[in-house]
Amino acid sequence: MQKQRWADMSTGRRAGAIIAGAVQIALAVTAWVDLAKRPAERVNGPKGLWAGIIAINFIGPISYFVGGRRSSD
Repeated sequence: MQKQRWADMSTGRRAGAIIAGAVQIALAVTAWVDLAKRPAERVNGPKGLWAGIIAINFIGPISYFVGGRRSSD
């Protein structure tokens, strides 16, 4: 697949890229805020490791929300 320059993209593709980027940033920021506020004993694994994992595209924040948090039981 050939790289496409921003100027060569259709309006729909540009909008899709902007929306995907905004969702990615929102997921990451939400996950980092949750991680910062959550006590270490309510996190599965080291908080520093999760902070790095959250930076990985969509997979990181989703992984944290699915497997990184312990319930409040």
